Amino acid sequence: MSIIIATSKIKACEIFYDLCDRCGYDRQWTDGLWADLIADPEVYKEFEYYAANRSLRDAVKVCGYSLSDLYVFQMDKYNLIREIGKNPVECSKDRMVLNAMRMMIDMKADPDTYVRRLEEGRGEDKL
Repeated sequence: MSIIIATSKIKACEIFYDLCDRCGYDRQWTDGLWADLIADPEVYKEFEYYAANRSLRDAVKVCGYSLSDLYVFQMDKYNLIREIGKNPVECSKDRMVLNAMRMMIDMKADPDTYVRRLEEGRGEDKL
């Protein structure tokens, strides 16, 4: 009898940890997101797609919000370029995608809180 080992998750794990290291995340944050990714098949598939294609497929939606929506929220949150004139590690595309995946997983568990954050915006005065 032969044992067949699927190495796709091992490869995805290596890519994920390398990505988190390059984004400056500590091991605790990285381990937490990895555990949540493998526990959520939908968001895990989004990660696999991103790792292979460097784009989002947006197959998962929570209350009408996709990963691209959450990515744009991350861009707005970090306010690219405007403040310091260059993009630090906190503003990298990969970091914002990982943050969007973290937010998507958290949003699935508590949609009301995250929808409120998305709809309230940055808290600036509105006309």
